[in-house]
Amino acid sequence: MDSHRYRVGQSVHYTSNVLRRFGATGNFQIVKLLPPEGDELQYRIKSASEPHERVAKESQLDIDEMAEADNLILPQRL
Repeated sequence: MDSHRYRVGQSVHYTSNVLRRFGATGNFQIVKLLPPEGDELQYRIKSASEPHERVAKESQLDIDEMAEADNLILPQRL
């Protein structure tokens, strides 16, 4: 089994399962790495706009590129 692609504290974009009518999508933060369900790794995720946490499969997550760009450290000019 491969290791988790995302790390605790990382910002990700979550897309709910297409079978769920009212599932949430948007930006979430990885709260905990969970064991796999079948062949797929899972994560506990949290949105700042919701009081509860969710469990998401790795296939439902993508890197939040805007948050990653904000975390880049630019080299200092000499």
